[in-house]
Amino acid sequence: MLTDFFDAYARNYAPYKGGSWCYEDGCIYRGLELLHRATEEDRWLGHLQRLVDARIGDGSELPGYDPSEYNIDNIKAGRGLLYLHEVTGAPRYLRAAAHLRGQLDTHPRTKSGVYWHKLRYPWQVWLDGLYMGLPFQIGFAQVTDDSKAVADALTQMDTALRLTHVPETGLYAHAYDEARKQAWADRVTGHSRAHWARALGWLAMALVDVRELVGEAAFAPLRERTATLLADLLALRRADGLWLQVIDQPKLEGNYGETSASAMFVYALLKGRALGLVNAPVAGLLPALERRAVRDVPGKGMQMVEICEVAGLGMFQNRYRDGSAGYYVSERLCADDAKGVGPLMMACAEGARETAELRTAMN
Repeated sequence: MLTDFFDAYARNYAPYKGGSWCYEDGCIYRGLELLHRATEEDRWLGHLQRLVDARIGDGSELPGYDPSEYNIDNIKAGRGLLYLHEVTGAPRYLRAAAHLRGQLDTHPRTKSGVYWHKLRYPWQVWLDGLYMGLPFQIGFAQVTDDSKAVADALTQMDTALRLTHVPETGLYAHAYDEARKQAWADRVTGHSRAHWARALGWLAMALVDVRELVGEAAFAPLRERTATLLADLLALRRADGLWLQVIDQPKLEGNYGETSASAMFVYALLKGRALGLVNAPVAGLLPALERRAVRDVPGKGMQMVEICEVAGLGMFQNRYRDGSAGYYVSERLCADDAKGVGPLMMACAEGARETAELRTAMN
């Protein structure tokens, strides 16, 4: 387990967007939460509390957060608030989380009932957004005894899976345009064109996290599709332990093993195995990921490498992202991005939890 790497990373971590509340920081919060849950080591809780406390103060506001943007990504980091409320009981964490829950009360939805990805992305459902919003909605609802909100989140997930499913591949489209107006969207299906691995990683993590939150009975309508997706993802893993950036096109020129999505898949598969959603052996997934994703870079020390910095759809920074396979492999690679390190923490935490349970069972 890469504990020294994670410890140093968290110790030196600075807010991803200069202090504004964002999902990238939320990836690190979630990683630290799961490391603390798995190991009960104070250092992980200490890092999480230090990072979050510096942002929220007494919980009356979140820095740089504007609910009127209706950006579902901004909801993600709220799971760290819920965990700190769980372990400390301090009201400021739930007070801060309530700002995010308030956005969801009026967040625009497609006619089919699923949250828009962002106000500036109207009528669009993205796989990313399912992870960003729905587990938080369920977690907050469980704290506040809001069964209708739990049911709503499960219905949204069910609907989104139906809307984004691609029968020809068995996988799920990165995004769906209900209005069929976006240039990246198929005029018949509304689907984006290629299967970006990290989009599927967000989805896989969302599904296993929702299952863990709501239990087997409530998750039953989603169970078969989740198990099928996890099996399909496992089958697409390469011999080197990684998954491709465009996950189902091994002959695509420029395609490569992408580490952030690979970390997401390993986390989801390990968690899925623990929840009875995966029947295949998964014991070797984490060691292979660790060997491939983290390297000792001369002059820089240990780094998580080969992370796709960002990818999306539509206009961004004077470039139109058309959702083609060629587009996804053209995006810049970087190291130590929160979107990679956070999921790697999650995967390692799940491995540590499994190891601890085995030791307990043997004793």
